[in-house]
Amino acid sequence: MLQVQEPRTLRRTAGAGSLAISDITAEAAALPAFANHEWVWCGRDEKRGLTAIVAIHNTTLGPALGGTRIWPHESFEAALTDALRLSRGMTYKSAVAGLPLGGGKAVIIADPKTEKSPALLTAYAEMLASLEGQYITAEDVGMRLADADFLRARTPNVVGTTKGGSGNPSPFTAEGVFLGIKAALRHRHGKESLAGVRVAVQGLGSVGWSLCEKLHGEGAALLVSDIDAARVEKASQTFAAVAIKPEEIIAAEADVFAPCALGSVISRQTIPSLKARIVAGSANNQLASHEDAQLLMERGILYAPDYVINAGGLINVAAELSPDGYWREAVLEKIGKIPETLSDIFMRSQAEGRPTNDIAAEIAMERIQEAAKI
Repeated sequence: MLQVQEPRTLRRTAGAGSLAISDITAEAAALPAFANHEWVWCGRDEKRGLTAIVAIHNTTLGPALGGTRIWPHESFEAALTDALRLSRGMTYKSAVAGLPLGGGKAVIIADPKTEKSPALLTAYAEMLASLEGQYITAEDVGMRLADADFLRARTPNVVGTTKGGSGNPSPFTAEGVFLGIKAALRHRHGKESLAGVRVAVQGLGSVGWSLCEKLHGEGAALLVSDIDAARVEKASQTFAAVAIKPEEIIAAEADVFAPCALGSVISRQTIPSLKARIVAGSANNQLASHEDAQLLMERGILYAPDYVINAGGLINVAAELSPDGYWREAVLEKIGKIPETLSDIFMRSQAEGRPTNDIAAEIAMERIQEAAKI
């Protein structure tokens, strides 16, 4: 089991060798997405090609845990904004799921297909180690399970690995989303059967693919899109899915839209084209802005807050940190409560006439504030 130290403040600005780590919290505070983060660290190593941001939003409930995203953002500010938004989402995700963890997220500015290298990952592992338990990470977009194993061999604060961990968390994320879609169908239509239900799945990565397997297994009719044409072709053959162009998937004729790729796909610009009456998927930060949930509600579209429905992967890797050790049965039992949480949020939203993400955020903050009193 990974031994996590109590979070504490770094007092140095340089890491090992050519790695330099600096506190950029003050600079990040100027951005709209800052949301009172505790710490924001930047790691740079020009020799090994690393520019990384670790954002730690809130550690009231415990050390920050969140994935590391490797993505070629168009600017440092765009990467920083992404890290800040994702980090805050992880705080809410842990709190709503009832986990003793805070929220954090990391972004490495690089193309995962051409710029990810052993040297870059080694430099990043050194950065993680230098944070001394403040931040625990796992895989995310652009980082494969093999990369997580590579990091874990060099620093202990990595979970969701095959060596010393519970393995790929994606199927657990997909399980929670699958159950969450059923909860949304039950709330909207009074039944959770997927037979003949048209689900538009945007993104066929590890989670999206696993979700398609589950949906197809219960008779859902799938419409799929991905920037990888070969992946779409394979899904068409495997699941009898209808291939949709990436730019057209959000407007597809479907009962459920399941965003399982990058965030900000639900916006003031795209909401008018949505034909699905339910939005329920695994992507983080699905809404371009918090206010977009209000627009969804006004159109009669039921939105499953992303950090509630996609918590399965986090629940799984968090179990690796339990003093009782990792138990798969306990993980699945906890994931099985996601539909109950969503149903409560849906009912409160309907009764109070407020967007579902407002209700979910209140639940998260109530738990954090209660813990702060102890």
